Amino acid sequence: MHLSELTHPNQLHGLSIHQLKQIARQIREKHLQTVATSGGHLGPGLGVVELTLALYQTLDLDQDKVIWDVGHQAYPHKLITGRYDRFHTLRQKGGVAGYLKRCESKFDHFGAGHASTSISAALGMALARDARGENFKVAAVIGDGALTGGMALEAINHAGHLPNTNLLVVLNDNEMSISPNVGAIPRYLNKMRLSPPVQFLADNLEEQFKHLPFVGDSLSPELNRLKEGMKRLAVPKVGAVFEELGFTYMGPVDGHNLQELIATFQQAHQYPGPVLVHVATVKGKGYAIAEQDQVGYHAQSPFNLATGKAIPASKPKPPSYAKVFSHTLVKLAENNPKIIGITAAMATGTGLDKLQAKLPKQYIDVGIAEQHAVTLAAGLACEGMRPVAAIYSTFLQRAYDQIVHDVCIQKLPVFFCLDRAGIVGADGPTHQGLYDIAYLRCIPNIVLMAPKDEAELQRMVVTGVNYTEGAIALRYPRGNGYGVPLMEEGWEPLPIGKGEILRQGDDILLIGYGTMVYPAMQTAEILSEHGIEATVINARFVKPLDTELIVPLAQQIGRVVTLEEGCLMGGFGSAVAEALLDQDITVPVKRIGVPDVLVDHAKPDESLATLGLTPSQIAERILKTFSPQPSALNV
Repeated sequence: MHLSELTHPNQLHGLSIHQLKQIARQIREKHLQTVATSGGHLGPGLGVVELTLALYQTLDLDQDKVIWDVGHQAYPHKLITGRYDRFHTLRQKGGVAGYLKRCESKFDHFGAGHASTSISAALGMALARDARGENFKVAAVIGDGALTGGMALEAINHAGHLPNTNLLVVLNDNEMSISPNVGAIPRYLNKMRLSPPVQFLADNLEEQFKHLPFVGDSLSPELNRLKEGMKRLAVPKVGAVFEELGFTYMGPVDGHNLQELIATFQQAHQYPGPVLVHVATVKGKGYAIAEQDQVGYHAQSPFNLATGKAIPASKPKPPSYAKVFSHTLVKLAENNPKIIGITAAMATGTGLDKLQAKLPKQYIDVGIAEQHAVTLAAGLACEGMRPVAAIYSTFLQRAYDQIVHDVCIQKLPVFFCLDRAGIVGADGPTHQGLYDIAYLRCIPNIVLMAPKDEAELQRMVVTGVNYTEGAIALRYPRGNGYGVPLMEEGWEPLPIGKGEILRQGDDILLIGYGTMVYPAMQTAEILSEHGIEATVINARFVKPLDTELIVPLAQQIGRVVTLEEGCLMGGFGSAVAEALLDQDITVPVKRIGVPDVLVDHAKPDESLATLGLTPSQIAERILKTFSPQPSALNV
């Protein structure tokens, strides 16, 4: 059978080990070809090919359910569930999503782009099954990196108290998340990985007792206690913790041995209650370059498959915002030992790997644990340190209570650096950083700012490190800057809550925030061609808002347009409108940003165009709103 013929995972039933190995090889070939061409997550999927095939051969996917944690490890799943012919469209507009989506396939039983959710979702499905009196299997596949997330541990704790609820948890243990795992749990798993199974010792002991004269089965309760005691006494490293939590533990199993995997999963399905199968895999398996550099090849932009080298851009690009951020933070930290950079398993993505390399004592990686990261930062701030929590906008959502309860209520000077704010592109709805303005703006004791370019980002990093009156948050986008000159000395903090005028005009007031400042300037030039002269403000801060600058100009000019790369509901435009209403200024206000929709996966430029957020589209909308006889722009 060829991989292209697989449209339903039940077609795996009855295939020989030899046939499954052929399909595994084809999955890896298709996976590598696709990611090398269009980019995507590489290492995670390559590591679970055999795990996927073995698990699915033991399930009936017309009724059984599999929940994949995060989802970027589920490319093999997509390839055997009817998406082979479209897989070349991976992460492209209108194409196959990079994560699981319930609306994309009936086999995507639960969508996720954030880690540590699978066991909770699977347990919910299992409980619903039992409540309805149905009979199907539920399996959750979770990586050892995701197991560091508190939510996964909460779910394990709950499931362990439900001995009558059948649930299979498959622990995909490759010693990695995106970066190498940190903390006690991964260390413990590593010990287990190196320990031999001891179940056979206990089973053999039971058989020997049964053959003793006059004993037979009469010592069954005592034998059970002896077996359990022996497991804990002989090699406590092997699954003892999971079994103490109420799970039947099996493993570690070789994650690339199909025969062993199939036998283990078949056995696991026979046990009642929660079962955990510990599978040891190699991230990037089958592509030697990815196996050797598991961090670098977690995800890749298009690359040369033969060499593993990224395909160079047609022309040099300015530095990325993340790179400018990390460069600036390292320079500041060299002169201030109180600065502590904190990441939640995203060292390379946020650029904090540079801080780790240069000043390891001023760097902390907490693993996939954003809630802990924020409260840890609060504790550091209590003792006079300058914690800098660099967390993607979409991931900071996971720590909302900690921001409110542990930081802002106590007015602690924690500096939040929200990377990937705005539209992020190919990762889709789970990763768009569109809500941070709205979800942070309503909290007391926090300052919110966003730079118009990479040089202003430097000034804002200085501002954040120096601000001590409470929390302060900086949002900045994914991708490259504009190529403006960067500062190498004389860095001064910005005055809190003060914007700047970039252009003067009497007909309309354009107020841009962050990434929408330059588009506001471009929009002003287009409007000028149509006889409309705009004043353009770089707001810099949404909280506190520079009302001393904005309100008089709004009243004088009489027409206001706000521009933001974030959700309109509760966002920057709402802040401006509220400020004007609070001062009884009733001029027309047009808010331009992301409406109440989910932004799907596509290139950022494609998403901006779809949302009507390019300068020509913005100018068109402004003319239609404010001109007596609107006419289309020829731009």
